[in-house]
Amino acid sequence: MPENVFIIDENDLTMESLARFIKEKPVVKISGAVKEKIIQSRAVIEKILQDGRVVYGVNTGFGKFADIRIPKTQTRDLQRRLVLSHAAGVGEPLADDIVRLMMLLKIKNVSHGYSGVRLEVVELLIDILNRGLIPIIPEKGSVGASGDLAPLAHMALTMIGEGETFIFEDGQRKIVPAKEALAKAGLKPVQLMEKEGLAILNGTQAIQACGSLALIHILELVKSADIIGAMSLEGLLGTLTAFDQRIQQVRRHNGQQQVAANFLHILKDSPIVASHKESDHRVQDAYCLRCIPQVHGAVRDGLAYVQSVFENEINGVTDNPLVFPENGDVLSGGNFHGEPVALAADYLSILVSEMASISERRIEHMMDPTMNEAEGFLTREGGLNSGFMIAQVTAAALVAENKVLAHPASVDSIPTSANKEDHVSMGMHAARKALEVVKNTEYVLAIELLCACQALDLRAPVIPGPITKAVLDLVRTQIPFWEEDRLMKKDIDLAFQMVVEGRLTLTADKLNLLV
Repeated sequence: MPENVFIIDENDLTMESLARFIKEKPVVKISGAVKEKIIQSRAVIEKILQDGRVVYGVNTGFGKFADIRIPKTQTRDLQRRLVLSHAAGVGEPLADDIVRLMMLLKIKNVSHGYSGVRLEVVELLIDILNRGLIPIIPEKGSVGASGDLAPLAHMALTMIGEGETFIFEDGQRKIVPAKEALAKAGLKPVQLMEKEGLAILNGTQAIQACGSLALIHILELVKSADIIGAMSLEGLLGTLTAFDQRIQQVRRHNGQQQVAANFLHILKDSPIVASHKESDHRVQDAYCLRCIPQVHGAVRDGLAYVQSVFENEINGVTDNPLVFPENGDVLSGGNFHGEPVALAADYLSILVSEMASISERRIEHMMDPTMNEAEGFLTREGGLNSGFMIAQVTAAALVAENKVLAHPASVDSIPTSANKEDHVSMGMHAARKALEVVKNTEYVLAIELLCACQALDLRAPVIPGPITKAVLDLVRTQIPFWEEDRLMKKDIDLAFQMVVEGRLTLTADKLNLLV
C-alpha cells in the first residue's frame, strides 16, 4: 500500500487539504524547493551574525526590550529563555487536532523562506508531528498581538525538551516529560540558535488552527442544514413557492440562489409537498421556512469571505522580523497581528449563530400543534408523553448561548508589553468562541433532524420525497420512531454524530444533491 503523504511545497493549502490532514493523519514532508528556501533564509541570519549587525530578535531583547543589545555569547541562550518565559498559558489543553494543525501551519509558515530558521529545526517539528507527539498547549493566554506567543511557546517547549507532552503508548494516552517523549520517538531536543525561538513564537498559527477547524466543520454543516431544513419544511407542510428561482435572481445573491436550487432539488417529487400544493391556507409560510434561501444563502456568502481570509492567512508569512534572501534585508513589521483572522473568526461566529437561530424556530414550529397540524410536541398520547418538548428547550439554550458567544472579541484591546504592543486583536478568543458556536449549532441541527424525522413519520401514509426519504431511512437505522418517551440525550448524541460525520450529505450526494 502506498504511503499516505502530505507534501508542503510552494502550492497553497486549502480548507479541503486541511480537512484531509485532520481526517487521514498522513505523513508530512516538505519539498526540495522548500528546503532550499529555508537554507537560503538561514544564510542571511548567519551573515548578519558574521558582520556583527544589530537586528531585532537576533541579537536584541524582545518587545519593550528591543533596544537592549545582547552579547554574542548569550544570543542562543536568549532564544531558550524566550521560549521558557513566554510559555505562560493556562487552562485546559487544546484539542489534538488543533495542536496538529498548529504544527502543520507553522511548518507551512517557515517553508516560504522568510523566517531565518535552520532546516533541522523545521525537520524536528515535522518529526514531532509525524511520530504522534502532541505538545501540551493551554487554551488561554494569547491576545493575538505579536501572534500567539504563549500557545506557540508551549509548542516550542517540546522541541527544546522542556515541559510535558502527550504521547500514545501501548494503546494509551500518556503525559510524559518532553525530553522523554522525544527520546521514545527517537528524537533529540534542538538547541535554538539566533532568531529561531522568535520565529517559532511569532505568528498566528493558534488562531489559524482554531479558526480553520471551525470553518471546516461549518462548510460541511451548511450542506446538512439545507437537507435538514428541507425535511422540516416538508414535515411542516410548507410551500416551495418562495424557492422559485425568479425570486432569487432578482436579488442577485449567489448563496441565496444556490440554497433555493438545493431545496427545489431535494423536495422534487415529494408526495407530501404535492399533497397540499393547492391548499388555500398554505399561501405563505412563516419566515423560518419562507426565508431559508435568504438566511442560509447569506451564511454561505459570508463563509466564502471567511474562507478567503483564512486561506490567505494559512498560506502567508506571519512572523517577525522577516528575512528577504534576495538582498539580505531583515525587516520588522506587523504581520503577526491577528486582526484579519480575528475579524473573520468573529464573523464566522455570527454567521453560524444565525443558522442555529433559524433552525430553532423551525423546531419550535414542529412543537406547536396550531402551526404544524399534527400532535403537540411530535408525540402521540401527549400528557403521558412529553415528546420533544425539552429537546426544543435545549436548542433554545444553545441558541441563547451562541448569542453571547457571537459578541465580537476583536472589538476589545488591552495594551501589553509596557505599551509597546498597544493594540491587540484578541483573535484567539474569537477563534475559540467560533469553535464553541459551531459545536452548539451542530447540536441544534441534530435536534432539528430528530424533530423533522418524527414529523415526516407522522405524515404517514403520505411519504416524503426520494432524497428526504433516504435521509429519514438513514436516521431510522439508528434512531427509531418516538413511540413513547425514552432517554432523549441518547437520540440527540446519535443524531449529532451523524451531522458531524457528514452522513446526511453522503446519503443525499448519492442522489445527486446540488450542494
